[in-house]
Amino acid sequence: MSGTVRWGVLATGGIAARFTEDLLAMRDSGAEVVAVASRTEASARAFADRFGIGRAYGSWAELVADDSVDVVYVATPHSAHREAAGLALEAGKHVLCEKAFTLNAREARELVDLARGRGLFLMEAMWTYCNPLVRRITELVRDGAIGEIRTVQADFGFAGTFGAEHRLRDPALGGGALLDLGVYPVSFAQLLLGEPDRVQADALLSPEGVDLNTGMLLGWDSGATALLSCSIVGNLPTSATVTGTEGRIDLPRDFFHPDHFFLHRSGHEPEKVVTGPGPQGLSGMQYEAAEVTRALLAGETESPLVPLEGSLAVMRTLDAVRDRIGVRYPADDRA
Repeated sequence: MSGTVRWGVLATGGIAARFTEDLLAMRDSGAEVVAVASRTEASARAFADRFGIGRAYGSWAELVADDSVDVVYVATPHSAHREAAGLALEAGKHVLCEKAFTLNAREARELVDLARGRGLFLMEAMWTYCNPLVRRITELVRDGAIGEIRTVQADFGFAGTFGAEHRLRDPALGGGALLDLGVYPVSFAQLLLGEPDRVQADALLSPEGVDLNTGMLLGWDSGATALLSCSIVGNLPTSATVTGTEGRIDLPRDFFHPDHFFLHRSGHEPEKVVTGPGPQGLSGMQYEAAEVTRALLAGETESPLVPLEGSLAVMRTLDAVRDRIGVRYPADDRA
């Protein structure tokens, strides 16, 4: 690949806009947004005009057929991730796909197999893993700064008013708290501890059968545990704590894209660790965009920061949680 990675943005919602804003700020680092697609040309054109993007398409198929696009950013709701990312991969495009990666582990495996079979880059857009401070936390844990991990606690939740017609209440669209919000605590715990050996969960379900409030207890044979929760009916702290045998790491609100954390080590004063200087006014998605750009320019088909096996493991855990709380999506019954 040449020195510039040319991006196509698939979908025009809020998260696509945030990502595009961060991506446009990276022009000096080899990234360029050349096209956008939506299900309607009017929506694509409005998005293109807003961000100064040259081409706007009223269908996904037109975007993935554009020879000038190197990589497609899939920003649809997760119920469409399998279809949209699969369409791009089948057209020979590299893909960055929003999280939750798919609706279930089967769909995720299908995308991974498709990408690997065609020698294409594929990454889940788990921006938390690319955040510099989260990367620093993984280094500290790896180097034994807090000893052996004993517990991880993390939550993500907000109280919203969602009618029965809202996508968060629709099983066909992967509704509920788990895939939208719970994916973050689960991914954070598994970043540090790997796939759990045991999964327990309980939840409050909506009349439609999606989870409104879910608690999870994950266990590892090492003796480590993770107490995680997610909610769309309660304003949770959205914080995280990692406790080890020799210390603790506290992440304040918005642990999934922190700008500081506190390191407590036995025999030492608490230390506040902050993000170094960088571009102002960005959401934090620039880090995952930079990782994809770096990997593609290096000829890699998988990111070491967000490995595909890790994304598959998270989807297996989310499937196990849904099994425990009795949530099923129509997609689960499709072969």
